[in-house]
Amino acid sequence: ERTAGVLAVLYLLFNEGYSATSGADLLRADLSAEGIRLTRLLARLMPGDPEVLGLLALMLLQDSRRGARVDAAGDLVTLEDQDRTRWDGASIAEGREVLGTAARAGATGPYQLQAAIAACHANAGRAADTDWPEIARLYGRLARLTRSPVVELNRAVAVGLADGPAAGLALVDALAASGVLAGYHLLPATRADLLRRLGRND
Repeated sequence: ERTAGVLAVLYLLFNEGYSATSGADLLRADLSAEGIRLTRLLARLMPGDPEVLGLLALMLLQDSRRGARVDAAGDLVTLEDQDRTRWDGASIAEGREVLGTAARAGATGPYQLQAAIAACHANAGRAADTDWPEIARLYGRLARLTRSPVVELNRAVAVGLADGPAAGLALVDALAASGVLAGYHLLPATRADLLRRLGRND
């Protein structure tokens, strides 16, 4: 009955390494590695649990990009601009395998859906090859499952890249009007990027 809480803490640990909230470094590889190690341990203790496997797959697929996420100056490189030849193929392969096992294990939960989104990115040799319609579909399923406005914002990004920035902007503007993400810095940042893609620079 405590599994969901344990998984949440493990993902928080991993994420603090993936995108550090304090300190001089944007990445803390030691924390991400510890999150993966503990999730592997949990997967051995709870074999066949689909969400434990989903979280492990998600961590592996996200961590595969670590070598390309910062430049020589230590600044963050966006997913769109990353050198994908620097992604870790072994982590991607393992993440895909674990995700496949999770999919066969039972009902699909939020970690499996997030891992499936990460796998879509891993499957694209170039940013232009990304299957944005599939990612938008997966975010739609995740949004229905979690009822999270942050997930809805992520879905808006995917819709903007699948169906055009105007479609994504309509979703972002609806979120902004609702007030549920008031003060969340990525809402105006996302809106700005969609406006940039539309050429509405003013």
